Amino acid sequence: MVETLVPDALWQIVQRVLPRPPSPSRGGRPRVPARHSLAGILYILRWGLPWRALPPALGFGSGRTCQRRFQEWQQAGVWMRLWRILLDQAHHEGHLDWSRAALDSASVPAPRGGQATGPNPTDRGKAGSKLHLVIDGQGTPLALTVTGANIHDSRQLEATVQAIPGVRSGGRGRPRCRPAKLHADKGYDFRRCRIFLHRRGIKPRIARRGVESRETLGRHRWRVERTLSWLLAYRKLAVRRERQEATFLALGQLACALLVWRQMGRLSGYPRAPSSS
Repeated sequence: MVETLVPDALWQIVQRVLPRPPSPSRGGRPRVPARHSLAGILYILRWGLPWRALPPALGFGSGRTCQRRFQEWQQAGVWMRLWRILLDQAHHEGHLDWSRAALDSASVPAPRGGQATGPNPTDRGKAGSKLHLVIDGQGTPLALTVTGANIHDSRQLEATVQAIPGVRSGGRGRPRCRPAKLHADKGYDFRRCRIFLHRRGIKPRIARRGVESRETLGRHRWRVERTLSWLLAYRKLAVRRERQEATFLALGQLACALLVWRQMGRLSGYPRAPSSS
């Protein structure tokens, strides 16, 4: 089960970003292996279980142990570094399409409330959050941000585009963080959005309200909707139960890293990471 959830090739990359474990103390229980804890974290992410409900029979350690390990690695910035390393590798192998990108959001319920939540106007004012996602032309996730469900999509365009990390190809030159074009729906049809993109050197391809039908840009924008559906197939993201914004965002970063790994497998025949389907 551990090798299925964390394949050898993926584990080799994860080991590069994990902090060095503390020295073993004399006496007491032995520390759960990091690979087993990661497998437990991925199991929780996929099925959306409460941490305490992780079945001990799976051999991943207790749910509380996996939760502590997740938070420890979150504070060390492991999940974002893993995502960035995988993007670097995808860029080096020519699997990122910088000719165009797409931006969209998805709302999720947040029954426990917490940071970056708000009344969802599409869910009778119940508490919720939004996941804002930028993808490349292939559907590979490049950036993710979290807001309350009551925040208008256009208000988060700048922060989400700026969240695209500098991706290196392994050669000389500056890291790449700007697609040539950005596709978005009419929810982003505001002058401030177009001005920001122009200043960043990105050509806006935003549907205009009352002018263009929503199908005009659909031949490119459908990929971001597909990637959002892949992201929310990880059930820990589909219903937000983490009150801390940083914890929920870290879960999203881990899911995005896994989606990059899956894309690399689809495009080049790599062993695939745990599927969200």
